[in-house]
Amino acid sequence: MAARERVYRTEAVVLRRGDLGEADRLLTVYSPTYGKLRLVAKGVRRPTSRKAGHLEPLTRVELLLAKGRELDVITQAQALQTYPLPAGDLERLGYAFYAVELLDRFSVADGEARRPYRLLIDTLERLSAGVEAAPAIRHFELELLDLSGFRPELFRCVGCSAEIRPEAQFFSAEGGGVLCPSCGGQGRDALPVSLAALRLVRHYQRSSYAASATVRVRPEVMQEVERLLQAYLSHLLERRLNTPAFLLRVRQLD
Repeated sequence: MAARERVYRTEAVVLRRGDLGEADRLLTVYSPTYGKLRLVAKGVRRPTSRKAGHLEPLTRVELLLAKGRELDVITQAQALQTYPLPAGDLERLGYAFYAVELLDRFSVADGEARRPYRLLIDTLERLSAGVEAAPAIRHFELELLDLSGFRPELFRCVGCSAEIRPEAQFFSAEGGGVLCPSCGGQGRDALPVSLAALRLVRHYQRSSYAASATVRVRPEVMQEVERLLQAYLSHLLERRLNTPAFLLRVRQLD
């Protein structure tokens, strides 16, 4: 990671924000140069603040920052890009915040930053452009797992190392991959995985987004892959994410 001067500039995406004191805000942003940063925006909640509209979540912004004793301070902010989503599309909005939450949970300050940052920008652009949301998010999940060092094993059994045959299998979040039928019956956390779901998640793992987006998928298969990845992500993070519950409520309204 680049060393920070007393005053420095960086591009970033605003991940989340919270109120601080009477008029300030605490922001978490993700920078391609510095990774995840926690920053203070002083006076931004006052009606006269010029920075407020540039520091909304899901905004790509150019920041001028000053080193602080505990947290660095935003002295200037200029929005570079927003990601408008189709009006009334709560599910797509939920997916956008899910991508942001997932990157936030997997990131640390001064971690590897440029490739995860590009992945987030590309995913937000795709969601904003109106592409089918589920393949974009599955690609995001698997690419982020790769970049974070948690690529699931999908071609050999994580129990006995046997090559996986073209049939229904099991998946172990604790083991980090697929279990063959023999080992899956003994795994305490083993989830059954259909052959169609296994083929799909394999395709997403080894293909570019462009190739992934061309595949027609039955809704029940996509839902199975989603459940599998959610189980794995929750195990790695040792907690449940907030946005999947929101997405479930949105779908129940349809």
